[in-house]
Amino acid sequence: MSRLFGSVRARATLAATLVVAVALVAAGAAVLLSLRSNLLGEAGTQAERSARDVATELAVGTPYADLSLDVDDRPVQVVDEDGTLVAASDDLERITGTGVETVEPRPAASPDGTGDAGDTDDADDDDDAGEPLEAGEIGERTTVSDGSATIDGDTEDYRFAAVPVKTEDRGRLTVYAGAPLSAEHGAVNTALTVMLIGFPVLLAVVGWVTWLVTRRALRPVEGIRREMAAITASEDLARRVPVPGTHDEVARLASTTNETLAALQTSVERQRRFVADASHELRSPIASLRTQLEVAAAHPELLDLDGAVEDTVRLQHLAADLLLLARLDAGERPADARVDLAALAREEAGGRAGVSVREDAGAAGGVTVAGSRGQLGRVLANLLDNAQRHARSAVEVSVRRDGDLAVVGVADDGEGVPEADRERIFERFVRLDAARSRDDGGAGLGLAIARDVAVRHGGTLTVHDARAGGALFELRLPAA
Repeated sequence: MSRLFGSVRARATLAATLVVAVALVAAGAAVLLSLRSNLLGEAGTQAERSARDVATELAVGTPYADLSLDVDDRPVQVVDEDGTLVAASDDLERITGTGVETVEPRPAASPDGTGDAGDTDDADDDDDAGEPLEAGEIGERTTVSDGSATIDGDTEDYRFAAVPVKTEDRGRLTVYAGAPLSAEHGAVNTALTVMLIGFPVLLAVVGWVTWLVTRRALRPVEGIRREMAAITASEDLARRVPVPGTHDEVARLASTTNETLAALQTSVERQRRFVADASHELRSPIASLRTQLEVAAAHPELLDLDGAVEDTVRLQHLAADLLLLARLDAGERPADARVDLAALAREEAGGRAGVSVREDAGAAGGVTVAGSRGQLGRVLANLLDNAQRHARSAVEVSVRRDGDLAVVGVADDGEGVPEADRERIFERFVRLDAARSRDDGGAGLGLAIARDVAVRHGGTLTVHDARAGGALFELRLPAA
């Protein structure tokens, strides 16, 4: 059960069904209340109409015996101001809701049935009981109440309307007339029965349709999940998840997943190449150093101490480069210190033969950036090492300001870099001169480290043609 309701499809179906159920209950209750209110209002209108018809007859002096009390077999009572029943419908056996439960009239009438002919001129005494009325006038206010009545053995619920009337010879009378509520009860019960039967069916249809639509909508997601599980099990990052042709959120999810897989594949392949190349680069100095040590162990007089030291230094530099690249790949954030690039350039160029530093007039006060002084110094050192390695005679370092950017250029007068290789030289373990020895050419990590550091500092490192005909490496960083 927990697994069933743990699925998106089940939760969506349940939520949709509950929302529709609440809406149906609210709408059904509103319909029933409105229907009952309208039918009760109509019954009240009918009862008032019947009561006013009888009140009109009383107002013109119609005797009790001649009143139209049995129209449509509806209960009618005429009560005097003392609460005595003076006229009632024939066959009325029981009544409630009017305040007068007697059904046998006891009129205080004269023998001719015209009512008490006593003195009724004192209208003020009669008017104290309710709405002031003149003789022969019917009251405007109607009192409505609910009750029941039994007529000729049939008992029903009624809505009663009470209408006051003032007569000349019989004083103030009240006419109670009822209209049956059977139509209201029948309509409400029918509507309730239809709702009780129809609502569950409608909810079942809503749930079934939501289940089908959700399953169809989530089918591509299940395909993506299965493919991702297969990729995880097989560790084959070359595989891709299926992209549905719906151009919706699921399709965009699949496309993003494939982009993530592609980036992950590139990263893993790059990491594998890096490990392989690092192992290859470490093998040569280690093998050379081991050979020298083995020879020295057997023949101490043949020990090449300078070569051993050189191989050890090369191993130290390579290990430092690999450690820095590992930290950069791990996302290490550079320090947020203020670095004067002009001062840093003079410091790195000091002691290097054939290297000059040129500062533009706008940079006389120093060009400052935010970052790690150590890492930026490593960038300049790598660029200078590369320039000296390829220069014929001179290397020039320039520092200038270009808008919001600080620009450091390192130019040599060598052969330059072919345009087709200007991006490849920034890859790790890449050396364009295949004939160059490893000792002279390095491991091919200097420019890769320089670009990675530049990117980590929010800048760029590119190569162009220098004015002297060699290569010009430009480091552009946001100025502080």
